[in-house]
Amino acid sequence: MSSYQEKLSILSEMIAFAKVDNIIKEPEYSFLLGVASQLGVAEEKFAELLEHQSEHLIPKTQADRILQFHRLLLLMNIDQVQDQLEIRRLHEIGLSMGLPPSAISQVLTVMHNYPNKVIPPKVLINIFKAHYN
Repeated sequence: MSSYQEKLSILSEMIAFAKVDNIIKEPEYSFLLGVASQLGVAEEKFAELLEHQSEHLIPKTQADRILQFHRLLLLMNIDQVQDQLEIRRLHEIGLSMGLPPSAISQVLTVMHNYPNKVIPPKVLINIFKAHYN
């Protein structure tokens, strides 16, 4: 499991991603608050992260990087609206985490085949596995 600082970094990155379009919409806020709760981050600390970013740490393991990419993908699709800025930013984040560009592109294409553009975790993992072999 991630350290507390890593958890703050995960949330901070997600908050920054939600702010790409300059506003955190209610469904995004609720999703982020739920992630904070799952990570064991208190609501007060979450509110602080909304104002001040935490130090950015890249997840250590490939599995954690894929999980973070999936969280960001879910966050992007929560309001059923994906603009080019969000898609480009998600692609950049995936690259900065060291994820294969071809896998990122495939995920961003395949997401349109699923209801609400929510790729099942197993499908997402299989996409990344295929690009690592």
